[in-house]
Amino acid sequence: MTQSIHVVAAVIIAGDTTLACRRSPAKSEAGKWEFPGGKVEPGESPDAALVRELREELDVAIRVGEPISRTETRVGDVTIDLDSYRATIVGPRPTSSTDHDELRWTAIPDLRQLDWAAPDLPTVEALISAETHD
Repeated sequence: MTQSIHVVAAVIIAGDTTLACRRSPAKSEAGKWEFPGGKVEPGESPDAALVRELREELDVAIRVGEPISRTETRVGDVTIDLDSYRATIVGPRPTSSTDHDELRWTAIPDLRQLDWAAPDLPTVEALISAETHD
């Protein structure tokens, strides 16, 4: 039986850029880019998980906005059930991360130039598609 993990991600847009985070060498999928976020704990709402994860990873407070996408991606023996939300940082931009070795503000049309973790690819495509239809 395949294990399923419920994960949330924040798409933080500032001006014409969005925050991409590269996974640290010690992490699985090291060197891959992702939107910040993490696992939803039992009994926790996706919004609460996103607020908690960004406080833990990036030491920032956020306001969670509307959902962007919900996808399931099989990675090995695990299915990643990913909810992506727009989010706004309350306060200064993050400068470091506990889970990532690089933070990069990237123009939405340029997101495809990064090597994304598979679960984040549908969100990247949704953002680029929305950008080209605005």
